[in-house]
Amino acid sequence: MMAQARLRLVAGLGNPGRMYSQTRHNAGFMVLDKVAEAFSVAVLKRKFNALFGTGSIDGVKVVLAKPMNFMNRSGPPVQQIAGYFQIPCEDILVIHDDIDLEFGRLKIKEKGGDGGHKGVRSIIDAFGGGDFARLRIGVGRPDAENGAADYVLDDFAFEEKKVLSRIIASARDAVVTILCKGTKEGMNRFNNKKISISS
Repeated sequence: MMAQARLRLVAGLGNPGRMYSQTRHNAGFMVLDKVAEAFSVAVLKRKFNALFGTGSIDGVKVVLAKPMNFMNRSGPPVQQIAGYFQIPCEDILVIHDDIDLEFGRLKIKEKGGDGGHKGVRSIIDAFGGGDFARLRIGVGRPDAENGAADYVLDDFAFEEKKVLSRIIASARDAVVTILCKGTKEGMNRFNNKKISISS
């Protein structure tokens, strides 16, 4: 396929299936769906074990994708879509949940390690490196009685759900800023913002 002018890939991470749709681990899917809805991108094509669609976000050509493997095997679908559209690693943005960030906080990173996130680890393994941007959605840490695996596979708490739509909308705005104005501008605008349950 012919390479196009600066085509960007945005991949939201999650687990497929209705039982996981509202869980903390699916924050990446939630944000990607919100971006797709805002810019009328139909994420309905099935290929490479992923759902994806192409469109434009304020003049930036994009591929929006949701790997349909389980989280810890997210890498191969993302890598195959990137290869198909000839999108280099540095033109990829990955959106994922993060237990190391408190609930309601967003953090943008230009590149780096996996931070213990199995979906990000799978993508790093598939590409042989971590030179892609990330938008981390803070979901907070479990209390001592709950393990991290059970916690991220649980639905958001009742109080969290009251502000979840605002967090997802803010994350959507962060995606648009990263694509249109760059990761540095995104960091400046969103890395110190927090939407709290009490606000």
